[in-house]
Amino acid sequence: MDPGTRTAPVKPRRASPTLEDVAALSGVSRSTVSRAINGGARVSAQTQAAIDAAIGELGFTPNRAARSLATSRADSIALVIPEPDGRVLVDPFFAMTLNGITESLKDTEVQLVLLIARQGEKEGQIIRYLRSGHVDGAIVVSHHKADALETQLADAPLPAVFIGRPWQDRDGLVFVDTDNRTGGLLAARHLMERGYRRIATVTGPADMTAAQDRTEGWRAGLAEAGLAPAGMESGQFTTEGGAAAAARLLDTNPDIDAIFAASDLMALGVLNVLRERGLSVPGDVALVGYDNHQLAASSTPGLTTVINPMIEMARRASEMLLQEIEEPGSRLEPAVYPPELVIRHSA
Repeated sequence: MDPGTRTAPVKPRRASPTLEDVAALSGVSRSTVSRAINGGARVSAQTQAAIDAAIGELGFTPNRAARSLATSRADSIALVIPEPDGRVLVDPFFAMTLNGITESLKDTEVQLVLLIARQGEKEGQIIRYLRSGHVDGAIVVSHHKADALETQLADAPLPAVFIGRPWQDRDGLVFVDTDNRTGGLLAARHLMERGYRRIATVTGPADMTAAQDRTEGWRAGLAEAGLAPAGMESGQFTTEGGAAAAARLLDTNPDIDAIFAASDLMALGVLNVLRERGLSVPGDVALVGYDNHQLAASSTPGLTTVINPMIEMARRASEMLLQEIEEPGSRLEPAVYPPELVIRHSA
């Protein structure tokens, strides 16, 4: 080469823009950028617009194939319901749970897999499916003390969120719930404020924390006024369970003047039995339920009940699960919603 000839310096090759570059330019965290790129879950429209603008300015291109290989994502989550399918199909609680979850997933590419306990199912079949890589996480609802899902999921690497307080208080168990104990307390206080003194209860199944907590709250409310329980019978969270429990209750305690039922479906069963025995509501016996299903407002008389924000709890559980999947080790805290009493004609 002629020493007198000059060559232009070679410019260093510009590195491809990264998620961190997009985050810095749009003024948000790296995890928020990741969520926005992968479906927009829990990202506001304003934030999404800022991220889209940064992506355009930087010329950032997400490598979805690399992401899939690196994360081994199934892009699906499971809703686990350890209940017979007959109950799942008729109880509004499960329809509202599905409503809340699907609402939270509508702006994502995540699919929902429904797992319902089957009669005669081999022990551990559900947990084996969950651990097999078919789903990225699980939401568990209506779990029972003996179904072992708490222990199995707490010890598994699969992210999981429970709707309803687990029996165990240990790391790895994240949940969303309403304050059922305070809800039972509100029901008892309301009945006492209306002048009722012979107050009984129809409780849910003893192997579910919701039933236990609502009963404890009811007992605490009576204790505040120095009242003893006028009777207590338990049953499943169904209309049939409530009716059977109410029949036993009235057989042994015919002078009760108020009943707190642990669910609205149970309350409808109680209402049917009271009518069959010629008792009016609230003239002879006042009645309070729990859940505030749509059927509580449409019953005759309208049912006084405690709100159980099922759709909102399901939506929140789904959001928490997606966050844990996207950001492992997020150390999520339980989300507990305060209860509220809705007063109608039954009390």
